[in-house]
Amino acid sequence: MSELVVVGFDNPEEADRVLVKLNSLQKEYLVDLEDAVVVVRDASGKVHLKQSVNLTAIGVTSGLLSGGIWGGLVGLLFLNPLAGFAIGGAIGAGAGALSGSLSDYGIDDTFIKSLGETIPNNSSALFVLIRKVQPEKVMAELHGLQGRVIKTSLSPEQEEKLRQALSPAASGA
Repeated sequence: MSELVVVGFDNPEEADRVLVKLNSLQKEYLVDLEDAVVVVRDASGKVHLKQSVNLTAIGVTSGLLSGGIWGGLVGLLFLNPLAGFAIGGAIGAGAGALSGSLSDYGIDDTFIKSLGETIPNNSSALFVLIRKVQPEKVMAELHGLQGRVIKTSLSPEQEEKLRQALSPAASGA
């Protein structure tokens, strides 16, 4: 089961930096992220979402591939598989882009936007849905980042360890 963690930061760029750090930890197989979203609330109070998974691009790729294959097969029936591949690929890519833009993956966007409205102006928050994690090693890497835990589905003990790792006192400040 995946765990949701939402951490707020006083700086609008800090959530991006932490996500980059988590992505490097993912390459080291210390954490497995199912979804991650950076929310930035600008000085005027407008909320901006930065999705880590581009569903439209994934839809275009899969639609192009499947549409091209089916188009090529239908084109064989009419003795013109190249035209069938091209037409089928174009239709598949369009349908894939549409379905990708309409689908929601991972953390619910409505939840993200509603919680994003609660963070202060000129700040950011990082929403992560974690499949697996090596808690001790990841906490050591996040030690002293000076964020505040906004919401989690972690156990109370794990949440407290995360709060301590993110506290200003942990960085020696």
